[in-house]
Amino acid sequence: MLKIVKADATLYLKFQNTYISLGLSQIHFRNISLYFTNLEDVKLLSMTHEFKKIIKEYIIARSANLKCVLATVVDLDGSSYRKPGVRMLIREDDVMIGAVSGGCVEKEVLFQAQSVFENQTTKLMTYDGRFRLGCEGILYIVLESFSPSEALINDFNLVIENRQSFELSTTYQKEYGILNGYGSFIKLNSNSYTFNKHTITLSKALVFSQTMQPCQRLLLIGGEHDAVQLAHFGLSMGWEVNVAVTPKENKSISDFPGIDALYDCEPEDFPVETIDKNTAILLMTHSYVKDLKYLMMLKNSSPTYLGVLGPIKRREKLLSELLEHDMDVDLDFIEGVHGPAGLNIGAETPQEIAISILAEILTVIRKTQPVMLKDKLKSIH
Repeated sequence: MLKIVKADATLYLKFQNTYISLGLSQIHFRNISLYFTNLEDVKLLSMTHEFKKIIKEYIIARSANLKCVLATVVDLDGSSYRKPGVRMLIREDDVMIGAVSGGCVEKEVLFQAQSVFENQTTKLMTYDGRFRLGCEGILYIVLESFSPSEALINDFNLVIENRQSFELSTTYQKEYGILNGYGSFIKLNSNSYTFNKHTITLSKALVFSQTMQPCQRLLLIGGEHDAVQLAHFGLSMGWEVNVAVTPKENKSISDFPGIDALYDCEPEDFPVETIDKNTAILLMTHSYVKDLKYLMMLKNSSPTYLGVLGPIKRREKLLSELLEHDMDVDLDFIEGVHGPAGLNIGAETPQEIAISILAEILTVIRKTQPVMLKDKLKSIH
């Protein structure tokens, strides 16, 4: 039986005994119920998330007949709050989506964008932070008309749904002023697009390029109060958040506001094939038996992070019993289990513990060792 309910801009789907992939490209029969939210409701904050947000906001602006300008930081001399590759959208009603700095540059970007609204010509602006408080570098920012085609938007949504990477590049010259023919390109699988009809391929141009990876995904296995807090903070970081619970927990997607998917199934029915290298997992069922069952299912997966709640002795007991069940478990998997999950920051409350865990996940993803910035000898950016 298929049930679809739409409320508060969120789409819920339940299909008994059937698992529907997030990309909706195929159906796998399993003893599982899946709930998912509409793609447009995903919270977007990291670079891939930020660009998703830009596309979403452009669609809204287009429906209101508002022109848009895209600002892209393509180069940097010195230090800045954000690195090259960050983007923001400016609407002709002066609404700005995103930011290219900590707040000191945006007003100048808004001012410089006015000429692009008027003549639809790409330009390069600079912002010299050496003469401003709090900034120590020179930003080079390309401003271009932003009116992506419907084909671009459709292909982009498919790439995001299928968790594929895509390429963004922007051509420019490191000179202040008008840049006729310069601008951005986006490659989505085999298709290449520009953001406006004025951008052409130029043989003599500097090019800033990025390969944008699929969004970071956080999978929380367990549905108690601490999972709600972790979901909240994960979403605020711009991550896609999924939660897995068992039917006996009697949870619904509304118990975890904003998440992308709720898997309602037994551990042995969890769709392990959905886990990729950009998925961080936290086992937090508060049940030793359930955690062990999930570990048995996850043993052949390769998440970017796998953490478990509880003391060291509990982790060691779980891993020992896992090895008793299967002596062929990869040692890299065993050594990659983080438990107790989190960094030692003195966390006590569920909110503080969530921050501690997310901080550890970030250090693993970014391959860094956490230190106080005042003790870091090199540049912080």
